[in-house]
Parts: sequence; structure tokens; C-alpha cells
Amino acid sequence: MDIDILDLIEEDEDDSQEELTAQKVLQIVEQAWLNEKFSPEILPHKSDYVDCLLEQIKEMEGNIAELSKSNPKLDLHKLELERIRFIITSYLRTRLKKIECFCISILEEEANRSTKDAYLSPAELQFAKAFAQNADNHFETVLRHMPQFYNKLDRNTKVIESNLNSFVFLKCNKHIDSVVIKNLLVGREEEIVLENGSQHLMPYSSVSEFVKIGVVQLI
Repeated sequence: MDIDILDLIEEDEDDSQEELTAQKVLQIVEQAWLNEKFSPEILPHKSDYVDCLLEQIKEMEGNIAELSKSNPKLDLHKLELERIRFIITSYLRTRLKKIECFCISILEEEANRSTKDAYLSPAELQFAKAFAQNADNHFETVLRHMPQFYNKLDRNTKVIESNLNSFVFLKCNKHIDSVVIKNLLVGREEEIVLENGSQHLMPYSSVSEFVKIGVVQLI
């Protein structure tokens, strides 16, 4: 779209900052979308980048409105704008779906994290708490009409956890000297090396931390 944004975003603990263009922000959101789509667990949120991209969309819409209808690039710009909207919408919906499915376990894990290390954005955390409360109210209403033997439900029996041992396709963005793969069938571990640019199929649990720091991209 020939539209650049200059945004300073904290990335390191030493408060070093990097100047980002609109294209770089879009790339980060696209990678986060794919990782979220293929990861069995909810990942650390990228709400800062999403908000930045949403602001840029408003500027893009304004620029497109000023273009002449005879401009040959008009339809291409509109198509690109719709693609960006789709990525953002799909990313947010995927996260909300995981929150609804694994709500209690996500909240329990989130309670043990600091605000700085939170996986949920403030809005997502508020949604998760409200969803869990509504679910509890629903179960209590239903159970009141059940026979006495069945009208009690342990909260732990409602906990659904993501399957971290499910297999995922991945691509390495950097060389990794050591990845430990657990073979649950025989109870053994195998240590392998992942080369930069190589693609693999392996349990998510073996590379989960690498996914979260951007060394591995799910595909």
C-alpha cells in the first residue's frame, strides 16, 4: 500500500527498541496467526501489534477513499486490505475459541504468571473470567434440577486441557543445537539437532518454547 508506520516497540528486557514498518508489523501478526492456528495451546498475545495494525488499517482506508475509481491499483489495494482484516479476525477468533474450550486451565495457568509474562491480553482475561463465571452459573442451574446423587459437580471434572503432545509441522528459523523428543510409547527421550530452514513433524511439547520465542514457525 506504500504506507509506512514508524512504531517503537519494546522487545528486550534492556528496553532496547526497534523501528518497525507496517510490513514488519504485518509479518509479525501473520506469524502469530499461523502459530496460534496450529498450536494446541494458547500462546502469548500479540495485542500491541494487532492494535498497531488496526490503526494502520484506518489510515489505509482513508488513502483508498481518496484514490480515483479509475486507478488500476484500487482493486489490489482493497484486496490486500481484506486479506489483512481476515488475518486479524482469524487470529482473534482462534484465541477466543481456545479460551472457551480450555477456559479453566488457562485461567489457572494465567494466575501463576506476572502481568509482564501474561499470555492473555487484558480484554481476553476479562472475557475468560466472565465466560468461566457464566459456565459455573449454567451448571449450577442445571444441576439443581438433577437427582441428589448427580447434583454435585467437582470443578476439576470440568477442566479440559490442551494436548501438548499432539504433532505439528514446523519450520526452523534458526539453527537449534538440541531438541529433546519424548517417545511416550517406549518411555525414552531422543535428542536431535534442527538446522536453519529445515522442516519437521514432531510433538508440539518438544518445541513449544522455541515457538514462543520465534525460533520455530508452525506451518
